[in-house]
Amino acid sequence: MALTVRARADPAPPVREHRGRYRRILRFAAWHLATTWWFELLLPRVGLGRISARTRSNRMQNFARRFHDLAIDLGGLMIKVGQFLSSRLDVLPPEITKELEGLQDEVPPVAFPRIAALAAQELGAPVGQVFDTVDESAIAAASLGQAHRARLNPMDAEDTGLDAVVLKVQRPGIGAIVDVDLAALRKVAGWLSHVRLVSRRADMPALVEEFAAISLQEIDYLHEAVNAERFAADFAGDDRVAVPEVVWERTTRRVLTLEDVTAIKITDAGALRAAGIDPASVAPVFAAIMFDQLFTNGFFHADPHPGNIFVTPVREEPGWKLTFIDFGMMGEVTASTRSGLRKLLIAAAARDGKGLVAAINDVGVLMPSADSAGLERAMTQLFARFGGMGFAELREVDPREFRDFAVEFGDVVRSLPFQLPENFLLIIRAMSLTSGVCSALDERFNLWDSVEPYAAQLLRTERGNVVQDVALQALDAAGTAFRLPGRLDALAGRLEEGSLEVAVPRLERQAARLERAARRSGSALVFGALLIAGAIVRADDLVLGNVLMIASSVPLLHALWAGRRGR
Repeated sequence: MALTVRARADPAPPVREHRGRYRRILRFAAWHLATTWWFELLLPRVGLGRISARTRSNRMQNFARRFHDLAIDLGGLMIKVGQFLSSRLDVLPPEITKELEGLQDEVPPVAFPRIAALAAQELGAPVGQVFDTVDESAIAAASLGQAHRARLNPMDAEDTGLDAVVLKVQRPGIGAIVDVDLAALRKVAGWLSHVRLVSRRADMPALVEEFAAISLQEIDYLHEAVNAERFAADFAGDDRVAVPEVVWERTTRRVLTLEDVTAIKITDAGALRAAGIDPASVAPVFAAIMFDQLFTNGFFHADPHPGNIFVTPVREEPGWKLTFIDFGMMGEVTASTRSGLRKLLIAAAARDGKGLVAAINDVGVLMPSADSAGLERAMTQLFARFGGMGFAELREVDPREFRDFAVEFGDVVRSLPFQLPENFLLIIRAMSLTSGVCSALDERFNLWDSVEPYAAQLLRTERGNVVQDVALQALDAAGTAFRLPGRLDALAGRLEEGSLEVAVPRLERQAARLERAARRSGSALVFGALLIAGAIVRADDLVLGNVLMIASSVPLLHALWAGRRGR
C-alpha cells in the first residue's frame, strides 16, 4: 500500500539537515549533468563521438543505479521521482527505465510511539481512547507514511457499522522534507531547461510543476478520502469492484481511517489458486476495469501496483471481486483527451498504424511540426510483427531481432518532437502498471484480447456520437441557411449606401506598423538635419547654433517614443 502525506504539516527538522539534503540532491544532479555535457555535447564536437557512443549504455546504467541508491537512502519524494522516471519510455533510454522500474516505496517503519503521538495530536485524544485497539506493528510502511490495523471503539463501530479498520498516519517531519525535495527538483528543472538536448524533448519546469501538484494533492488525506468516495460512486453498480468506506469522524489531513478490506494480493498466484481463483481469469477483468476508468469515467487510479489491489472472494459469480485501495494518486482525463484516447485505442485494436499516429496527433502528444511518416511505418511494422503476442511469446522471440527492432523504433520515436499534455504522466504510469500486473497474472496474457472487444464497444458508441454530431451540424446549417437571405439583403443595402466597412485586423496592424516606421524615419531625418545645421552655424552664430542643436532633441525623442510604442 503506497502511503501519502501532506507537505508543510509537520514541525520542520533541523535547518542543517534540510540544507544537507537539498545540497546532496543538487550535487547529484550537477555531477551527472556535467558528465552528460562532457560525453554527449563536447566529445562529439571535437571528433570523439565514438567514445561517447561506446560508453553511453554503461553510463546510463550507472546513473540509474546511483539514483536508485540515492532514492532509497533519502526517501521522501525521491522514490516517487524514480517511479515516474521508470515510466518515461518516450524520453529516457531503456537502460534507465529498466533499472528504476523495480524501485519500491518501502522503507523501515517509524517507531510506533512517534506515530501514536502524531495521531493523538490530529485526533485530539490518545489513540488508546479513540480506538479500541491499535496494532503497533505497521502493515505497510512507505517513505511518506505508514499504516496500522485497528479496531474502532464500540460507539464508533455502532455508528459506522464497521469494526476492523486501517489507520494511515504520515511520518513525523515529512512535510518539510517534501518542501525541500520540491525546491531541489525545481532548481534542477531550471538547469535542464537550458540544455537543448533535454528542452527539445520535454518542458522540464512544467513537468516538475505537474509532479508537485500531484504530490501536494496526494499528501492531503482529506483529498484522498474524497477521491475514494468518488471512485466508489463511479463503480456503484459494478459487482466487479469494491472500495473501502471512509470513517470521516476519525480522518484529518494527516490521519486517514478506512475500512479494513485486506484480502489476497492481486499477484499472489498461490493464494488465488488456494481460494479457487484462476489468476489468468483475473487479468482481463482488471484490464477492462482500468480501461473503464481511463476511457469512460475519466477519473482513474494512477497507482495500480499490486500492493494497492486485492482480490476479494465473494459468494456471487464469478466468486471474487477486485478491491482498490490508496486513492492519493488519482488522475482526471478531460473530455477532449478522452475522445482522443478512444480513437487511439480503436486504432490500436485494428492494428492501424496510420490511424494510431493520427490519434496520437489528436491527443496532442506530437507537436504540429512533427514528420510522422517514419512513426507510421514503425507502428505498422510493430503491429505486423509483435501485435498479437503475449508476454510469454515475446520472450521466445530471437533477442537479436527484438533488439534491432527496439533500436530502430527507439530512434524513430526519439527523433520526433513529443510533448506531454497535462496529466499524461499519470496516464502513462497507470497503463504501464496495468500491463505489468496483467503479465504477472498470466505470462501468456495478450493485451489485445482485452483491447479488441472494448474497442469494438467504444466504436459503436463513437458511431452513435457521430450520428448526433451530424444531426447537430445539419440543424446548425439549416439555421444558417434560413438566416442567409436576410443577411444578404442587409449587405446589399449597405453596399448601395456606401457604408460597408471591411476590417482586416492583421492588415490594419501591418499598416499601422509601416506608418510608425515612416514617422520614425522622418523624425530621425529632421534630427540629423538640425544637429548638423546647428554644428555648422554654431561656428559663426553661437546662440543660433546652440538653439538648433537643442531643438534637434525634439524629433529624436519622437523617433525613440514611436519605436517603443510600436513594440
